[in-house]
Amino acid sequence: MFDNLRDIDEKLDALERQLSDPQLVTDQQRYREVVREHAQVARIAELYAAYTSVCVQIRDSQELIRTEQDDPDLVALAKAELEELACKQAELEKAIRIRLLPKDPNDEKNIFLEIRAGTGGDEAALFVADLFRMYSRYAEMQGWRVEVMSSNPIGIGGFKEIIALISGQQVYSRLKYESGVHRVQRVPDTETQGRIHTSAVTVAIIPEAEEVDLHIEPNELKFDVYRSSGPGGQSVNTTDSAVRVTHLPTGLVVTCQDEKSQHKNKAKALQVLRARLLDRMEQERHDRISEERKSQVGSGDRSERIRTYNFPQGRVTDHRINLTIYRLDQVMAGMLDDVIVPLITHYQTEALKSVH
Repeated sequence: MFDNLRDIDEKLDALERQLSDPQLVTDQQRYREVVREHAQVARIAELYAAYTSVCVQIRDSQELIRTEQDDPDLVALAKAELEELACKQAELEKAIRIRLLPKDPNDEKNIFLEIRAGTGGDEAALFVADLFRMYSRYAEMQGWRVEVMSSNPIGIGGFKEIIALISGQQVYSRLKYESGVHRVQRVPDTETQGRIHTSAVTVAIIPEAEEVDLHIEPNELKFDVYRSSGPGGQSVNTTDSAVRVTHLPTGLVVTCQDEKSQHKNKAKALQVLRARLLDRMEQERHDRISEERKSQVGSGDRSERIRTYNFPQGRVTDHRINLTIYRLDQVMAGMLDDVIVPLITHYQTEALKSVH
């Protein structure tokens, strides 16, 4: 088992030699690739060293049990240690197998979080704000940075739509299963009869696209500028600072009016557009290999209902893995790992089954 890992230290040495080469820094894309590969190989090398050490200890314990039959206390001690070592060996083996799974090329990327109100009117718009607050708090706990790119607020504190860039370590790998329809069941503040309403919002997690990922020709873009509307600073409705950019070949449209500067709004709109175009290409690629998608958690379809937040019962249910927890207040406060970790574990387990 893991025969191909016997030369892992040599591979690690080769990567370290590349990183020490001054010429590598001149090619930033290649430099980032080598840094990522080095981190991955270093972790596998660490796990494999621990695994081989445990294997040696298991053989030593087995030999002790075989040769020291005259000392029952020593044999009993060796057998107890052997059980612990076998559990540790299994854990390390699973950890190595997970590390050897094909990597999602987007796992290291920052993401655009897009949340939009669906059915439910103002109540859905209020829940958009609640979910954005939840993800923002989770990002803060992870040490990530959140930057609002575009928003469409309503007067009572909600949003018809909000788009934010979340930057940091392994953002996409943690949040990639959040895309889909999020349903909320609660009594709205405006409800006088105390009836529970059901509303829905859609969440999209889109990996940030770098210029090396996707090239857009200038003649494929149409820019329109107009005056901002809605809540804002003194420049709102006085200057043409809002920007609408249209990608002519696909018809994709992105607007941005959150900044007072037209140039800043244009830059933000282009960032979002680039990510959406790359995401559309990825979705089309996934559609062509639908059988592979069936082995993943859910279909990735953003029309799929993935989670329900039931406030009267304090319950959160993820419908893809039949997970129900009664810690809604904590989840809404940003403690999302109670949901995210089981999703990641489920996906990894399913992926491991497919390679056996």
